[in-house]
Amino acid sequence: MIKSLTVTIFGLSLLTSSVALAGEQTVTLAVQNMYCSAACPITVKSSLQAVPGVVKAAVSYADKTAVVTFDDAKTAVSALISATTNAGYPSELKS
Repeated sequence: MIKSLTVTIFGLSLLTSSVALAGEQTVTLAVQNMYCSAACPITVKSSLQAVPGVVKAAVSYADKTAVVTFDDAKTAVSALISATTNAGYPSELKS
């Protein structure tokens, strides 16, 4: 009985810890080819928001950047870069 209870608790703790490892992450992307102040940021933002797991996207025409908050269990930076690139605005992780 105690052994079974210990195994159950251990299993639950593993499950809980794996969920705790996933979370929101925020990155800044340097975005190329934004030459218009009206439509370009909207297109970039829309392409990012279409990626499953993206929680928030803010695009700055002046800075040529996109700040993206996403669930790292559902997507990755490479998917964000692909989304902007496929929309015609290549991007890279800003250092």
